[in-house]
Amino acid sequence: MASATELAVWLLTASGLVVVLYYVVININYLLIHSLSLLELRDDVRESEWNPPFRPFQSPFYPGMAVLVPAYNEEATITESLRSLLTLNYPDTEIVVVNDGSTDDTLEVLHREFDLAPLDAEIPYDVPSEPIRGTYRSETYENLLVVDKANGGKSDALNAGLWLTDKELFCAVDSDTIIERDALLQIVRPFLRDPQRVVATGGTIRVANDCVVKDGVVEEVHLPKTGLPGLQVMEYLRAFYSGRLGLDRLEGLILISGAFGVFRSDYAREIGGYRHDTITEDFDIVVRLHRYMIEHDIEYDVEFVPEPVAWTEVPASRRVLGRQRRRWYRGMIETLVTHRGMLFNPKYGRVGTYILPVFAAAEALGPLIEGFGYLLLPIAVYLGVLNFEFFLVFFLLTTGFGVFLSWFGIFSEVWSYNRYDHPVQIVRLLWYGVLENFGYRQYKTYLAWRGLVEYLRGEQSWGAMERAGFGGGDEKE
Repeated sequence: MASATELAVWLLTASGLVVVLYYVVININYLLIHSLSLLELRDDVRESEWNPPFRPFQSPFYPGMAVLVPAYNEEATITESLRSLLTLNYPDTEIVVVNDGSTDDTLEVLHREFDLAPLDAEIPYDVPSEPIRGTYRSETYENLLVVDKANGGKSDALNAGLWLTDKELFCAVDSDTIIERDALLQIVRPFLRDPQRVVATGGTIRVANDCVVKDGVVEEVHLPKTGLPGLQVMEYLRAFYSGRLGLDRLEGLILISGAFGVFRSDYAREIGGYRHDTITEDFDIVVRLHRYMIEHDIEYDVEFVPEPVAWTEVPASRRVLGRQRRRWYRGMIETLVTHRGMLFNPKYGRVGTYILPVFAAAEALGPLIEGFGYLLLPIAVYLGVLNFEFFLVFFLLTTGFGVFLSWFGIFSEVWSYNRYDHPVQIVRLLWYGVLENFGYRQYKTYLAWRGLVEYLRGEQSWGAMERAGFGGGDEKE
């Protein structure tokens, strides 16, 4: 009996030490990435202050860009989103809306609001997507093309748009997204600087909940009044202004948001477009681009540009948020498993030996180990295996470091391209940076464990994102 007790004590002690050590290693890497993000942000701010000696909108040197908008049951937001896209300041754009077999009035809204006329010409080649039922051109806006097809999912819809445009670049945009008017001129700068080397760029995503939107433009920026969207503002600031800037500095950006990213069309087609068998197509296509370019010994860059902004509506209820985050987690695990051959593989350079392993450890394993620690450490304290004072100090340190990383993102926001410029907004953001560590962070670890269980069960459902539309209100139940 004594030996069994001693073994249990040893296991608890060893497990507790593993959790603590894991936390220390991961957060050293977080600190490194966040520190590098400041250097990258400094350079980006300096570059954005340079004014070209010509009028960018009239320049003939900008590559043509297709804006691909997959739409499934988006009748609440599609009109505002397209109005925003149609007023973008960019010299050569084609807006391609792909109605992916919507069961609501999305297509009817498009016909009514944008005066669509059918195109009689047949598609001259096979498109790797579900059958296309019709193509339409707006009689009001010549650069608006609408594709109506059978439902095949977001990746399928993006492929239909990608194969039906001849533009050199394409911008993948969610239909619930509003892009600021100069955002394309800003996000395309890396392609102008080095058109042969740059294969993809990503912009910043911000939370549109409770903002005032008129004619497709965010006219007044407000912090959300309700708790969950407010906490997500904090998350987005930290993810984009710290995480992605730091990875960009390391030349290892492996994730571009599906809500706002620009890619070279030729390379995207070369790798087969978006995979149909994944639920996080944005993560997967960027990793596959890295893999393709390295395997074919092609010099390339994937860059994050913090200045251009797209606004999106985020979940306001736990039910919808939980569905979204579980899907994100399943998709992340799926992509990492699919490309596991790149992990720790020197053939793939810094991406294989450092970026992907650290990402997997922090984003995939991190929430699981954190959740395990929430159960293990209190038990160890209760059984007397772990000193309570040590547990308390560890908890305060972990919480304090979490607040520090969040405030790091707020500092970057205020220092650079701040949209939240009122002192009251800054104070509220600082408060959210504290509040998210008590309940919300623990809830996300729970969602990660649920997402893992769903992945192991083979769950592939997308999960509907219920929206209220821009301009305020709660989500429809």
